[in-house]
Amino acid sequence: MLDNRDDSWYNSPKMTRNELDQVDRQIIAALKEDGRMSFAELARRLDVSPGMARERYHRLVQNNVLQVVAVTNPPAMGYRMMTLIGIKVDGSRLHEVARQIAAFDEVIYLVLCTGSYDILAEVVCRDNADLLQFLTERLHVVEGIRDAESFVYLDIVKEIHT
Repeated sequence: MLDNRDDSWYNSPKMTRNELDQVDRQIIAALKEDGRMSFAELARRLDVSPGMARERYHRLVQNNVLQVVAVTNPPAMGYRMMTLIGIKVDGSRLHEVARQIAAFDEVIYLVLCTGSYDILAEVVCRDNADLLQFLTERLHVVEGIRDAESFVYLDIVKEIHT
């Protein structure tokens, strides 16, 4: 596990997409708009009983289909630098390196992947100096990293949370 999330949420859902009906999909869509919506409001919008809305919500959560979390706005929190970093790693150390990088506060998203890089890490920093310090004093001292390439975000054109 790379962070404090239960990785089964990502890797082994009990329900499949085909098992979701229209009400389930409407609940998910409504909660994407407002994750704090009450069951009464959810029921009103979907024209179902509050009990049904609550029961469906709990089933979706229990079956690892839905997770309601807070989504922050890094620039509003003082993080002016958002960067994607592609990282090449010695193969035998992949999971160990990933765990070490995931532990850094600046890292907000980390995946193991195929292609030119073994790891992609999304990083938020306050400014250029903060990013430089992260790269030189934290990331590049992790044993097992062979190479890293940084892609500084100039503008976020589209961002969705599925």
